[in-house]
Amino acid sequence: MEDQPTDDAPALVDPSAVDASVRPAADRHRTFAGILGNTALANVTTSYLWFSITFWIYDETRNVIATGVIGGAFMLLIAVTSISFGTFVDRFRKLSVMKFAGAFTLVMFTLSAFVFFMTPEASMLDLTQPWFWLFSIIALIGAVVENMRNVALSTTVTILIDPDRRANANGYVGMVQGLAFMVTSVFSGLSVGFLGMGPTIIIAIAATAVALAHLLFLRMPEELRPAATDAHGAFDLKGSWTAVVAIPGLIALIVFSTFNNLVGGVYMALMDPYGIELFTVQWWGVWFALASTGFLLGGALIAKFGLGRNPLRTMLFAVMLMGALGAAFTTREWGWLYLVGIWLYMAVVPAIEAAEQTIIQRVVPLERQGRVFGFAGAFEAAAAPITAFLVAPIAQAWIIPYARGADGAKALEPLLGSGDARGIALIFLIAGAVMIVAAAVAFMTPVYRKVSAIYAAEASAAIDSRESPDPDAASAR
Repeated sequence: MEDQPTDDAPALVDPSAVDASVRPAADRHRTFAGILGNTALANVTTSYLWFSITFWIYDETRNVIATGVIGGAFMLLIAVTSISFGTFVDRFRKLSVMKFAGAFTLVMFTLSAFVFFMTPEASMLDLTQPWFWLFSIIALIGAVVENMRNVALSTTVTILIDPDRRANANGYVGMVQGLAFMVTSVFSGLSVGFLGMGPTIIIAIAATAVALAHLLFLRMPEELRPAATDAHGAFDLKGSWTAVVAIPGLIALIVFSTFNNLVGGVYMALMDPYGIELFTVQWWGVWFALASTGFLLGGALIAKFGLGRNPLRTMLFAVMLMGALGAAFTTREWGWLYLVGIWLYMAVVPAIEAAEQTIIQRVVPLERQGRVFGFAGAFEAAAAPITAFLVAPIAQAWIIPYARGADGAKALEPLLGSGDARGIALIFLIAGAVMIVAAAVAFMTPVYRKVSAIYAAEASAAIDSRESPDPDAASAR
């Protein structure tokens, strides 16, 4: 194992591993665009199958416990595996990690298809039997491993994009995520509604194979070798923790980012059931896709304008706005209100994701970024399953029946109007209020000021370095 740069003055990019002078910025940006497009296809495919499973099981059973458990299990597995993913990203070449993830996902989706087609439909839809859960778990594992690509993608921004353009690049990453939501929402609902789950699985397998084939032709010559790192094994928890605490205030940044995921668990469990209550499963997919274009707008705005001088401040304002939107868009059981609210909600999400990525890419050395992104992903993803697993059974057993009963409907009508989904609306209202309060409190903490100051200092140092470059740095340009 090669020696790691000392913590006194860590080089943000290991010069023995990354050489940005191999190609000009325009060529590096084209490579990044190719990687981003490939990741978009992979994310679309994974989301397409996973959304389809969620739509299919709720449409067949009308059971929010099943959708909550599926969604919660997905986020829980991401939380458990993210540190391993970050460890592998630090230890190996980024494109090699992406190729492994694509191949593994293809194998798991194929195995899930085998279980589905070998099981009678009546048995598959009986949640008391193991077949639906076996099918879902295999597909879930494939979808989770595909997330390794997203950890690697964040580090390719550091390798390929100049520091002052990384916030904009992260905006494009947000646009890709929005595109995945938009496309999969349309095709998942239509696919389940008109084709059924069998053809849907076949389509997902074919698209996964296409993404893997395209990935095999991509090259990133700037990464000469994996950066010298102290990462080891398959689950470097100690190294991940060391990498995080080495940067003052980074733990606080991760905690701030988790605010979004706390409410995310509520929406993960109940957003689709609420939409399917208002629309048919086919039309819910179409309308949700249109609402998801807000994601594209939010990412495009960041790609154009960046995140301002203090990305953390931008993040916390965005969290407060998301809380307000989440509390308001179900106050009446109107389809247009829900869709407009989701559109605005989605437009805010990229700012939160891009802010965290931009700060980490600015202050964390490349050889540690995989584990830092993995640790952050584990910490943040762990919040969503907790709320999903708690909220879905409580909603199904108590809140929804109460809201549909005569007494509950009468009590909620002044605040939330009338309708069959007032119980879900009540949960959304409470969750949004909690999110607003949490972000407001975060603004007043000393750690907010500390993280803001560290980022400002690193940004100033980068500007000074560009204005007074050494000869080697100048030739690299």
